[in-house]
Amino acid sequence: MSEQGKAPLCWVGFDTSNYTTSAAACAVGEDGRLTVIANCKAPLPVSEGARGLRQCDAVFAHVKNLPTVTRELRSILEEGGYSVAAVGVSATPRDAADSYMPCFLTGIVAAEALAAGCGCGVRRFSHQSGHIMAALYSSGALAEGKLLTHEFFAFHVSGGTTEAVVAHPVEGGFDVELMGWGADLHAGQVVDRVGVMLGLDFPCGRALEVLAAQNTQPLPQIKTSVREGVCHLSGLENQAADLWRRTGNAPLVAAYTLTTIGKTLRKMTDQLQAKRAEGGEAPLPVVYAGGVMSNKLIRPILTKGAGWKTYFPEPAFSADNAAGIALLCALASPTV
Repeated sequence: MSEQGKAPLCWVGFDTSNYTTSAAACAVGEDGRLTVIANCKAPLPVSEGARGLRQCDAVFAHVKNLPTVTRELRSILEEGGYSVAAVGVSATPRDAADSYMPCFLTGIVAAEALAAGCGCGVRRFSHQSGHIMAALYSSGALAEGKLLTHEFFAFHVSGGTTEAVVAHPVEGGFDVELMGWGADLHAGQVVDRVGVMLGLDFPCGRALEVLAAQNTQPLPQIKTSVREGVCHLSGLENQAADLWRRTGNAPLVAAYTLTTIGKTLRKMTDQLQAKRAEGGEAPLPVVYAGGVMSNKLIRPILTKGAGWKTYFPEPAFSADNAAGIALLCALASPTV
């Protein structure tokens, strides 16, 4: 309870990405730490054989999903007797002046409506910052507290983004400095395109990981293209297609694709850390966020022999979710 006889406070977050409709809430637990108490999600429907959604279709899908997701959230909050202190929302994809996607407008509408009904305010964040915060929470880094006061590398690796930033914690979120990125395809796009090619349903990440685990053949030579933290992944799609034509071996193609993505991300990390070393600076901790980072085949590639600490979220907090937005909203509140 926030005060004797008063309902406990919670902070709500909405995230409406091109993959998932999400609503979440967090509250201060008995140990005094912020705890996610609800993480409600509904995937956007994608036609069989398709490789994603147009923005107009994503907006329509969110409009259909939001009532169900919001009712689920409301049920959890009512059962716990919570009072909503503030509502947060993903308003933009990234922390950049020109960052915009229509699908996030649906989340803004939902957040404003809920806040008006609860008599509280709305705070806007980026989808990327939500991913970073969800990763900090789920990996245990938030409980450690260090990464809320010191800068760190954050990778956001998904179907819409392959970026590496230096994240500088500020009140209620992060200031980010872009250090590395995907110059053509994003890692999640490659996963989905290869997966659809192999007959998997979109989004293909989990199924491609299961398929890769079945591989018993040695991988062909891995070729990566990374320079000064900037990677090219369009060649990987072509390499995977050629391997599929030559072998017809789906587990081999899946393992080759995911291993190459892992080695690409590791080379990006190594180059960014090397650049710091050249300037006489110590390596930074690295947080890997985004849906692709739920893949357990990729993670060992990023940790083996690393001279810095690495953090990974649990799968439920790797893929698109609103939990990080709820946490950011709480941390921006003067009552926490």
